[in-house]
Order: sequence, then C-alpha cells, then structure tokens
Amino acid sequence: MMKVLIVGAHGQIGQLLAKKLGSDKEFDPTAMIRNPDQRIFFEEMDVPVLIADLESSVEELSEKIKDFDAIVFTAGSGASTGPDKTLLIDLDGAVKIMEVAEQNGIRRFVMISAIGAHRRERWSEVIRPYFVAKHYADRMLRGSPLDYTIIRPGALKNNPPTGKVTVSEDVERGPISRSDVAAVIVEVLKKDHTIGKSFDVVGGDVAIEEAVAEL
Repeated sequence: MMKVLIVGAHGQIGQLLAKKLGSDKEFDPTAMIRNPDQRIFFEEMDVPVLIADLESSVEELSEKIKDFDAIVFTAGSGASTGPDKTLLIDLDGAVKIMEVAEQNGIRRFVMISAIGAHRRERWSEVIRPYFVAKHYADRMLRGSPLDYTIIRPGALKNNPPTGKVTVSEDVERGPISRSDVAAVIVEVLKKDHTIGKSFDVVGGDVAIEEAVAEL
C-alpha cells in the first residue's frame, strides 16, 4: 500500500484526491493542511491529517513529513492573494517540500502545475506571476533526483467528471473537470512509467487509464 501525502489537501483538487485515494485499496493517504479547523472534513472520510504550514522552515517541515512513499503537491496561494503569496506558496513552498522529500527519502513526487507553464510564450499576462512560480517550481523538480511527474491541467471546472482527457506535451487550452484531474493523479501514481514525464491535460476523448498508459 502506497502512503501518499497530499499537500494542499483542503483545496478543491486535494479534497477530491483524498476521497479517491481513501477509497482505493492501493493507497493510504494523509491530508496535509494548514488550518486545524479543516480536519473534520478528512476525519469524516477516515483520512489522517497532518497540520503543517508551507511558510514554515524546511527543518520544521522535515520533522513532520516522514515515512511517506509519495507526495502530491496540489497547494496554491489562491486567486484572492497577491504575487507575494504566489511566490511564497506556489514556488518556495513547493521547493521546500522537494527539499523535505529528498532529505527524508521520499522519492515519488507528483506536481500539479498549470497548462503551458513550461512555455513562456503561452503564459497569461493576467496571472503572469502565477505562471512564473509554476515554471520555476517545475524546473526545480525536473532538476532534482526525485521520481517526478508534472501534470499541467487546463482551466479547472467543477463539472461532473467525464473520465476522458487529452494528454500531450503541448495541448491547446481548454477546460477539465477537477474530478478528472484527481483521477489522472491516481492513475499516474499507479504507473511507474510516468516517472520523469511532464504533460498538459484537458478534457478530451480518451479514457484516463488509456491516456496515461500512452504517455
């Protein structure tokens, strides 16, 4: 059974992922959250909670994040914050968790990025600092010794899942259900051939299991 830490578990993708992993016999998820008041959501699903703040030091985080087989980084500063929080959470927070993973021998690392983050010419001017943070966090992960997979979803929607996606190194911008993103993460964790892969993903016509198998 794979012990998975979900960083940013109270976010919308994180919540969906916790439910999916918690109901799958192959996984033993733990939800990392900052606010203790959010723990009830996960306790009702029998998903353990780890209270930690991404703005803490690497040393503090390293003391708490131990004995996991994999980390999924789904944390984000959120649309209501400014570029300063984007820098501290989406970039520095992500890099801190990479450092913790290396220190504590947690090799498997799945990053939830943003569509087109790997290509500067595709960045939206409206949220350019967000793309900058994602770009450099992804670059740091690719340069690390970790067994990484970087998933770059399109416009996130709360639509019902379709179970079908389009996956490639470069995909035209489009929407995708958050539930389908969570399903892609689960499939990626199950497939070792996704290690070292980075890809865009939007809603499409190929079943998620098949799309991931073809990476």
